[in-house]
Amino acid sequence: MALNLSTMASDLILQALFISTMIFLFLWMLNIPQKFYNKIRYRDKSIYAAKRHFVLGAELLSKSRFAKSRVEAANLAKSAADHADKSISIDPKDAAAHILKALAYDAQGFSTSAVEAMDVALSPLAIKSLSDDERSDALCKRAEIRVKGSGGVDGAVADLVEAVRLKGDNAVALKLLGECYEKKEMKDEAGKAYKRWVEVEPESARAQAALERCA
Repeated sequence: MALNLSTMASDLILQALFISTMIFLFLWMLNIPQKFYNKIRYRDKSIYAAKRHFVLGAELLSKSRFAKSRVEAANLAKSAADHADKSISIDPKDAAAHILKALAYDAQGFSTSAVEAMDVALSPLAIKSLSDDERSDALCKRAEIRVKGSGGVDGAVADLVEAVRLKGDNAVALKLLGECYEKKEMKDEAGKAYKRWVEVEPESARAQAALERCA
């Protein structure tokens, strides 16, 4: 009798443990994955919203280049910058939105603000979202804005040297690098940059003329 009672007690304990385990697993399956799913779903929606603002901004910036008047072009560029800001507020680590903002500012003639936006795009916060080729193009654009504005040629040269290091066939960077060296009266360095430009674009008459100018 005692043995039967002991066996029954053991069975009851095992059943209790089994039921407790099942309840725990049920609650875990009901709660944890749902929270995880909601987190993923929210993140996906946020990313979609950020990309949507980016695309709208890019479309507006493109339209600004074909606007019929300067006022219309400026308004479109401003709207593009606003959408870039909205994208950045959602996903500040996406360099593309910062670059869009820089291009929109540049289109409005705000060189200093454009360079600052490019600085963020190329900062540790966002630069990881760019490939080497994209990084090269971004550096080239920042250099171009600096040359047009009051940022100085020295900073532009540093950007362009790095741009060419990342992407050796970046013809735009090589062209601008040669021009910067010419402004600094560094004829030999300019000639080397133009020579590489010719190698990348052998059919370019402008590249040939630039190289001959420094011969």
